[in-house]
Amino acid sequence: MGNNAIICLGNRYFAGDDVGWRVYDQLCLARPQSDIDVIDGGLCGLDLLRLMEGRRRVVFADAVAGMADNLGITVLARDQVAAHAVNYGHSAGLPYLLHMLPHACRPPWPEIALVGADGAANEATLRAVAERCVEIAIHGLP
Repeated sequence: MGNNAIICLGNRYFAGDDVGWRVYDQLCLARPQSDIDVIDGGLCGLDLLRLMEGRRRVVFADAVAGMADNLGITVLARDQVAAHAVNYGHSAGLPYLLHMLPHACRPPWPEIALVGADGAANEATLRAVAERCVEIAIHGLP
C-alpha cells in the first residue's frame, strides 16, 4: 500500500456518473508514480473509509454538478466536500463519507481532496482531471 491514493468514484454504467471510472482507466494506462495507489472505488460508500486509513494523502476523482471552473473541473478540500452532506446514508455519497471520517477513523487522517468534472466530460477534461489528481497526490493542495 502506497502512502498516497487516487480513488476513482462513480458508476461506469451510468452516463454522467462515469467520470471516476474513466479517469481510473486513464490513470491505469498512464501508470503514475509507484507510491500512488490507483483504486476503482466505484459505489463502495462507507467501505472506502478503510482505503483511507494509514495514508498521507487521498485524492478522489468523481463527477460533480454545478461547481466546476471554465475547464469543467473543480478541486475541493475535505472540509469543503463534507460541508455538502445534507442527508445521511449510503446514497449520500462522498460528502457523507468525509463527514463520517472523524467519527469512524482515528487520526491522523490523510490530506483529502476531490477533483471533479462537471457533466459529461470529454477526453481533454478527463486527461486534465487525471493529471490534477496525480499532481495533488504527489504535492498536496496548494
